Amino acid sequence: MVALALLGLIRLICMLVDIFGKAGRSLVSAAAMEFVHANGPFHNKTKVIFVLGSTGCGKTKLSIDFATRYNGEIINSDKIQVYKGLDIVTNKATKPEQRGILHHLLGSIQDPEADFTVQDFCLQVPKALDEITKRNRVPIIAGGSNTYIEALVEDPTLRFQDKYDCCFIWLDVSLPVLYNRVSERVDEMVDAGLVDELREMFGPGADYERGIRRAIGAPEMHAYFMAEMDHSADEAGKEFLFKDGIQKTKDNTLKLAESQVQKIERLRTKWDIHRIDVTAVHESRGKKAVVAWENLVLKPSFSIVSEFLEMDG
Repeated sequence: MVALALLGLIRLICMLVDIFGKAGRSLVSAAAMEFVHANGPFHNKTKVIFVLGSTGCGKTKLSIDFATRYNGEIINSDKIQVYKGLDIVTNKATKPEQRGILHHLLGSIQDPEADFTVQDFCLQVPKALDEITKRNRVPIIAGGSNTYIEALVEDPTLRFQDKYDCCFIWLDVSLPVLYNRVSERVDEMVDAGLVDELREMFGPGADYERGIRRAIGAPEMHAYFMAEMDHSADEAGKEFLFKDGIQKTKDNTLKLAESQVQKIERLRTKWDIHRIDVTAVHESRGKKAVVAWENLVLKPSFSIVSEFLEMDG
């Protein structure tokens, strides 16, 4: 649309200059300034979908559903999932779950001790967005590090909101139901090999303030792994430390979820965020959960995103 308008403006320029000479050029200058002011250098903004929510709510699943439906690619915005390793602990989507969708900033940092700062995130995301848009794909940013997302969108030097048209989808779930889901998920992760995965990363002098070891579960299981190394520790004591570590993992995951919700509530005061209640999905099991996801999550989400993508940027 802007290209057609620009073509029309050029034709007008030629016609006015031919007819009115110097006076025509003055009219053209005024018209051109009005056109630029109305449309701006970023009038045709790139559309970006954000999937927000607390841990365990279904962000990963919805982002992959979006990418599958809208020919998209996903940019991970979880500051721990950006590291290679601890796939179970950090709850990365498995290859089958990814359904062949290209993921950016997922398991891309090789050094487990490296820092991945807000500044690093804000530098890397625009590069990924450029790659995605060059392939005529829809960029989808999904993850739970809301501080990183806020910095990306709000940083005045990036001019993100000038360049990109944003659609924010928030998957919300009541905390009592989320607590049950978190507890179940940690148990599932233990069954899948969480403890063995952490043991491979364990070191007596490990720094849990840096890199991938900040992942919930790593510091919580430290005492248990130390007891495993102590040949004088009795089995009852080890069992206590094991259960205590798992419970602390659940408790701290819930604290993270509460913090994430509070952050989104604050962001909601300045961003147009579409809230989708997924409580009923997590209260359901089996086929009922599948149906609830389709009816209560996919249908309203697809409706919102389809309308967003059809709008002029």
